[in-house]
Amino acid sequence: MSDMRILIIEDDRDTAAYLAKAFREAGHVADQANDGLTGYDLALEGAYDVAIVDRMLPKMDGLTLVGSLRSQNNETPVLILSALGQVDDRVKGLRAGGDDYLSKPYAFSELLARVEALARRRPKGAPEETVLRVADLTLDRLSHKVTRRAEEIVLQPREFRLLEYLMQNAGKVVTRTMLLEHVWDYHFDPQTNVIDVHVSRLRAKIDRDFDAPLLSTVRGAGYMIRDGAR
Repeated sequence: MSDMRILIIEDDRDTAAYLAKAFREAGHVADQANDGLTGYDLALEGAYDVAIVDRMLPKMDGLTLVGSLRSQNNETPVLILSALGQVDDRVKGLRAGGDDYLSKPYAFSELLARVEALARRRPKGAPEETVLRVADLTLDRLSHKVTRRAEEIVLQPREFRLLEYLMQNAGKVVTRTMLLEHVWDYHFDPQTNVIDVHVSRLRAKIDRDFDAPLLSTVRGAGYMIRDGAR
């Protein structure tokens, strides 16, 4: 099986680098993250065939990470790696939303075979739209490239996810609660101004240097992106 896109979430940098190198030598694309929060963001924003998640991670542990992905309806197959190999540990990993569980130490050949099996088992539903467009603004979900009038706009990962969600709901009011649930997960205080700050930064990048604004604030309701926001 060739050309899989794999996400490795492992806090041991040497192990992560070794796995990434081994997968690349096997003909696959491999990205890596060294803490749970970074891995969670990458998993939400990237189109990965399989994610390999270490159970013990800083900032967000592996089981919480997997559970949070599933709560966001992210169905990327997950293989959990752990030094904890008892039956109860494996059961917890699978019940958290993992698709497979491999105890350390392991042979890379077995890890590769399990990852290939998970990629083959992934359900092939209706293809997800990979390019979103609103007026002259384009977002490519695979390459993570955003352009307006053919001019590339560089976004931070959270800004990209925010714009992606707004464009998925173009022409509709998106409430703060919806953004908290789909872009930030459930752990932020609804009273925080984190959403306003990110929306302001996003608006500066996609609207400030262009004649026609696309992103608007709907007073008392939320935000909307559409052609002709005024």
